[in-house]
Amino acid sequence: MLTYILRRLGAGLLLLAVVTMVTFAIFYVVPRWAGRTTEQLATMYVGRAPTPEAIQATIDRLGLDQPVIVQFGEFVRGIFLGAEYRFGNDTIECAAPCFGYSFQNYQEVFPEIVARLPVTASLAFGAGVIWLVGGILVGVVSAVWKGSLFDRLAMAVALAGVSLPIFFTGLLALAFLVHGWGLFGMPGYVPLTEDPFRWVQGLLLPWLTLAFLHAAMYARQTRAGMLEVLGEDYIRTARAKGLDERRVVLKHALRPTLTPIVTIFGLDLGLVLGGAVLTEQVFSLNGIGRYAVSAVTQSDLPVILGVTLFGAFFIVVCNLAVDLTYPLIDPRVRLHG
Repeated sequence: MLTYILRRLGAGLLLLAVVTMVTFAIFYVVPRWAGRTTEQLATMYVGRAPTPEAIQATIDRLGLDQPVIVQFGEFVRGIFLGAEYRFGNDTIECAAPCFGYSFQNYQEVFPEIVARLPVTASLAFGAGVIWLVGGILVGVVSAVWKGSLFDRLAMAVALAGVSLPIFFTGLLALAFLVHGWGLFGMPGYVPLTEDPFRWVQGLLLPWLTLAFLHAAMYARQTRAGMLEVLGEDYIRTARAKGLDERRVVLKHALRPTLTPIVTIFGLDLGLVLGGAVLTEQVFSLNGIGRYAVSAVTQSDLPVILGVTLFGAFFIVVCNLAVDLTYPLIDPRVRLHG
């Protein structure tokens, strides 16, 4: 078991290193392959209305005229050890992990991301619990009652949930459930430590809207997996031995079905933690996703770079957590993982 954990940890660290190199290449190397000169590359990092002096200062500050390997070394050093930026005669310290300074407000990118993390994390974990539990529950019941009215209705709703984009269902929820019928208050974020009730009240509608999309996919995946497992020989043997149907379904059939579900959940949760862009935009939640959209519209490259690496980190961490969860779901992983 310890060997399995160490192997997965090593794979996770290696993947983070690869993600860091790829991200660096996208922002620093690929533009050069596309024919951009050092001055043109620096212009991307200056912001709007660049002057020759600002372009040259950016080249000197970021070392864009240095060899690529030196630039990558400084890039990694900034992430782990911090960096120094020279603005004229002034030197500014950027604490690790350093992703640079925003072009718009000249604030360090990483603290700005961290300040918005509680909003995105609250949205991700609240919706994640709803779509995981709800999707699995509906999928199991649909598989056990295959062909019933519940099964047909549930799969029809799941198909609608998969087909409808989040900005459409979100706007419909605001129009009818908030402004039309008054069933929900206006969504917003209140810190959990400040007022737990208002925290739930402000995020409940975004949770349900985001969970509706993912729960639909989980219900279909769970139903398909359960139907396949329920047809296996060992399930028929368990029933022939006289085991209770609930035990057959929950212990013998559901457990192997959960392996692909947990894999999907790790990916989805990591993606949402990296920024639920559409959900945060629709419900005006000031999280990482909305921060990224603002950066893209304003060509704020340091922010885009920081959010990209931050999101990649969460995806890798969530997938690592999934790998470490496998032995609890399927003991065979301890032997063959």
